[in-house]
Amino acid sequence: MDLFVNGYNIFLIVLVTFISSVVLTPIVKRIAFHIGAVDKPDNKRKVHHHIMPSMGGLAIFLAFLLGYMLFAPKTTQMLSVLIGGFVIVLVGIIDDIKPLPPLVKLIGQIVAACIAVFYGNITFDDMRIFGIHFEFGLLAYPLAVLFIIAIINSINFADGLDGLAAGSSTIYFITIATIGYIMNKLGGLDVILCLIMVGACLGFLVYNFSPASIFMGDTGSMFLGFIIAIIALLGFKTATITSLIIPLLVLFVPLLDTILAMSRRLIKGKNIGSADKEHLHHQLLKATKSTSKTVLLMYAINLLFSCVSIFYTLGDKKVSMVLYVLLLMLVVILVLKTDILFEHHKLATKEKSKK
Repeated sequence: MDLFVNGYNIFLIVLVTFISSVVLTPIVKRIAFHIGAVDKPDNKRKVHHHIMPSMGGLAIFLAFLLGYMLFAPKTTQMLSVLIGGFVIVLVGIIDDIKPLPPLVKLIGQIVAACIAVFYGNITFDDMRIFGIHFEFGLLAYPLAVLFIIAIINSINFADGLDGLAAGSSTIYFITIATIGYIMNKLGGLDVILCLIMVGACLGFLVYNFSPASIFMGDTGSMFLGFIIAIIALLGFKTATITSLIIPLLVLFVPLLDTILAMSRRLIKGKNIGSADKEHLHHQLLKATKSTSKTVLLMYAINLLFSCVSIFYTLGDKKVSMVLYVLLLMLVVILVLKTDILFEHHKLATKEKSKK
């Protein structure tokens, strides 16, 4: 198999978007300070201790835009991704300058998702799994909108430590691109988007990995979530169980963290959108006492899921499913040993005080 997409070498696509992201990020950093798009420290969920420029996701989006102009097909579907992405970035920029009410952000996410789903027809297709035929019919459209919104917010929640969201997203993009290569589908729009985003994210990581000099802000985390959801839906159009399972399992950690965060807040009687410092990465940070070690550990967990996903495409499906289950069990055990749902340490302290 060759290494060309639309006549361009895949490494050229990554290199061009990487260099553009490296060049653009310092410029965006200066703009962020100039317009007041900064992230101030607080005790609710932030772990940094001084003012940081935010809105770094604009550099990722601009590198993506260059990749679109140079390498992506100019189709209605691609145009819907571009317009939807622009809406998400615009909402993110405004929010990074002055935080928006959650409802306003949600409306922006719905608008972006609807553009991709209804204008670009990026949605769920009928499929057959284990001999069972699933027909989504008209439900395919609202389900796709909900799916995009869910992934956007999952990645947004995961953006809590230096380099975590950008690095985890890069692992996802590399995984899907690798699977596309294995399945001889390099020409697919999902693979092209992955290659463009790999370079854009890696270029931003030069400045965002611990100790970060700029944050991506909601501008970046929501845009990454939007693109990841689009890529998952595009892969789903192959109508196979592989295209359904792999994107969700590669995203297992941020999705699980989102579900647990919502459950935790409901248990405590709080708004599910309220901020806290009890996410999985915060729990691991308590144990490691190091941002870089915590982020690398999260990378390792994501890489394990990615490797099994690639092996699933290459090898024995039954062995892969066993490995998936083992990984899921390990993550669940890890979660149960933390305070992500229940505050074990506080409960233990109370019990000792009673005695």
